[in-house]
Amino acid sequence: MARREEMDNEFKEKLVSINRVSKTVKGGRNMRFAALVVVGDGAGRVGAGTGKAVEIPEAIRKAVEDAKKHLVTVPVVGTTIPHQTIGYFGTSKVVMLPAEEGAGVIAGGAARAVLELAGVRDIRTKSFGTSNPINTVKATVEGLKLLRSAEQVAQMRGKTVEDILG
Repeated sequence: MARREEMDNEFKEKLVSINRVSKTVKGGRNMRFAALVVVGDGAGRVGAGTGKAVEIPEAIRKAVEDAKKHLVTVPVVGTTIPHQTIGYFGTSKVVMLPAEEGAGVIAGGAARAVLELAGVRDIRTKSFGTSNPINTVKATVEGLKLLRSAEQVAQMRGKTVEDILG
């Protein structure tokens, strides 16, 4: 049980959106709430999740649980990402470019939440396609999954880091 509490404390949570959703049944409409939450430790681990429930706090709790199950590790070089990447999900496309130190997180609302909690301090992004927060967050996470550090690329190719970087 102590390990579970430690895990809860190391992650920061950010609520990205809450939607009121309804299902039409014989007796009328059933209203529920869908929550989109991003969790991260600010040091390269980030995850996004959704949860649905009758009450908002319960939906948020479910979303946090889901996000912790879907964590990805992001290689961070200094304060930025190692190289340019593009994430796609549905019709959402997020282009992420490394930025010089001091540039800050230049990103829209949904993508900003993911990048800040991942621990990226300097990055430029541009979102194309839909502005739906769920698809934008998932596209950002997909783009971050594609990132590789110089060490990872060197190991995959069986070369040294100096050979890769030139």
